Amino acid sequence: MDRISVLLAEDEETLAMIIRDTLEPQGFQMVTARNGEEALRLFFDSKPDVLVADVMMPRMDGFELVRRIRQTDSLTPVLFLTARSAVNDVVHGFELGANDYLKKPFGMQELIIRIKALLGRAALNAPVAVSSNQCLDIGRYSFTPKTQQLLYLSEVQELSHRESELLRRLAENSNRVVETQTILLELWGDDSFFNTRSLQVFITKLRHRLNKDPNVRIVNVRGLGYKLIC
Repeated sequence: MDRISVLLAEDEETLAMIIRDTLEPQGFQMVTARNGEEALRLFFDSKPDVLVADVMMPRMDGFELVRRIRQTDSLTPVLFLTARSAVNDVVHGFELGANDYLKKPFGMQELIIRIKALLGRAALNAPVAVSSNQCLDIGRYSFTPKTQQLLYLSEVQELSHRESELLRRLAENSNRVVETQTILLELWGDDSFFNTRSLQVFITKLRHRLNKDPNVRIVNVRGLGYKLIC
């Protein structure tokens, strides 16, 4: 079995060493970076299976690192390590394209489980990338998942990675219910109460983006999920 390659961006040298020394004997191939700029360079040089990044780093923080990566790579799973637990910080990370987060301090076994879970979901979702080139009609809007752009007449809206992935799922199942649990497991990694609230925030964002066409609505089907009605 091929070793899982992990790029670890962590400026805390002791923690980085502990993570590396724990994961390598368990079959992980580790590449480490001490700041965001180094991590960005190593990401494109090494093309890791997963990125594990601290949020607070010198030269370039984790948020900016992921924002730049997601400009050209929407598939590689990203796990944030953070001592910050404010809802706005976590939602901002998800909005930029992170797939999961782990609050410090954490156990090494939990980190390993989360990395493997992210890789499992990435494999399941990989075929979807083929259809991301398609342009989807949403009422009078035109949506291109690959470029994460939503077009209304001559107005272009640039969507975040998570907004785009959520809208794509709703648009590809137009006028059908997409279950909340399915969305949460695919985009957030688990269906916890906190992530459910985060999903509600993103649904509200998409409703605002689509409000120029009165024939387009995202409705909450209580107890089941969400439906995009065109």
